[in-house]
Amino acid sequence: MAIVDDLINPRGAQRTCVVVLGGRGFLGRSLVTRLLQVGDWIVRVADSTPSLQLDADSNHGDSVLRDALASGLASYCQVDVRDPSQIIKAVEGSSVVFYMEATDLPKHDFYDCYMIIVQGAKNVVNACRECKVRQLIYNSSADVIFDGSHDICNRDESFPCHWKFADMLSDLKAQAEALVLCANNIGGLLTCALRPSNVFGPGDTQLVPFLVNLARSGWAKFIIGSGDNMSDFTYAENVTHAHICAAKALDSQMISVAGKAFFITNLEPMKFWEFVSLILEGLGYQRPSIKVPARIVSYVLLVVEWIREKLGSRKYNHDISARFFHVASCTRTFNCSAAQKYIGYSPVVSLEDGIRLTIESFSHLAKDSSFGRFLNFEDQSKAEKLLGSGKVSDILLWRDEKKTFTCFVALVLLFYWFLLSGKTFASSTANLLLLVTTILYGYANLPPKISSFNTPKISVFV
Repeated sequence: MAIVDDLINPRGAQRTCVVVLGGRGFLGRSLVTRLLQVGDWIVRVADSTPSLQLDADSNHGDSVLRDALASGLASYCQVDVRDPSQIIKAVEGSSVVFYMEATDLPKHDFYDCYMIIVQGAKNVVNACRECKVRQLIYNSSADVIFDGSHDICNRDESFPCHWKFADMLSDLKAQAEALVLCANNIGGLLTCALRPSNVFGPGDTQLVPFLVNLARSGWAKFIIGSGDNMSDFTYAENVTHAHICAAKALDSQMISVAGKAFFITNLEPMKFWEFVSLILEGLGYQRPSIKVPARIVSYVLLVVEWIREKLGSRKYNHDISARFFHVASCTRTFNCSAAQKYIGYSPVVSLEDGIRLTIESFSHLAKDSSFGRFLNFEDQSKAEKLLGSGKVSDILLWRDEKKTFTCFVALVLLFYWFLLSGKTFASSTANLLLLVTTILYGYANLPPKISSFNTPKISVFV
């Protein structure tokens, strides 16, 4: 593919050819749109999909790309990052490569994930060197320093990767980031990595859809932990703006930027559950209100994983619900002073505006009725009206958390005893009755008082 590196625009300024790998993903689309709007670059969109499938004219980003394709300011090529020859074909003749997230990641297949993320990063680095690309900017994640259990409070880039991660993707992302940064200034290639935290915005395929699914299933009413944990969020357009800032800074402040990683946030930390509440309320759903201890939720997730393993359907530990638990129960705030100082980053969209724009873009996921967001959620739900009050409703509606958890554990044990233990139903019943009889007999023969503890006797009904 013969492509001229620098072209002249009508104003006489040079346009640099850039490649956006993963250009049809959530952040890739936003970056392509912003690059074309700025107008300083010829943009080559590279992704794993066979061809471009542009949305209707109402989609602003696709409309911008469509016009750029027609005028020759943009082009598209299919790339599988596992194939070095395809990457070389995509980046040949370019000066800057933005390496964004993959669009078709098989999240439950470790080998394929490794080949796409880690081996893909190796292939991209080698292709950039071979094609004499000047800059490689990698979109990493703030998750690379998060172990899933300890709070992170205003940490900067001096905090090292501990190489213990909450999930598989964070582990692989950290390996890929390390490969990109270690490749800096070898063969004339300058590299850097950006670590955005909790990215959201129009086109989001993970966070907002997951929250809506929780709301529709009824689980979004629960707050994991105290609900006071703080988090940093980043609107998608701010992430793409940071990438462009990094590309320009690699030319002007090479020593301070090359080979470095930078945290990117909206610079407005807020309570994680307040963010969730704003998104759900904006879409017409009830805000979370019932607090559940984080330890109980962790036990439930362990039991669910154990049942999956027993049923033979256990997958690699990358379940999005488990990842959501880690993020939702811990404080995660980051210091972006390095990004502000060295790459000139500052948010172009405030957190308030970002939330509003995100809610507007996901109006198709709002509660079914058009007036859903104006409903009075203080009214009793159908389940509450049907079950009324009493012990059963307290358990089923999580009014008494201890009783609900006790019943859940009891049901799990019975499920294992009768279905997963490998015994027949008759033998399982006989063993259960024998166990209950033994416990009752032993309890009946206990003394009235053991040390300082009383042992109340079971009443006999005649």
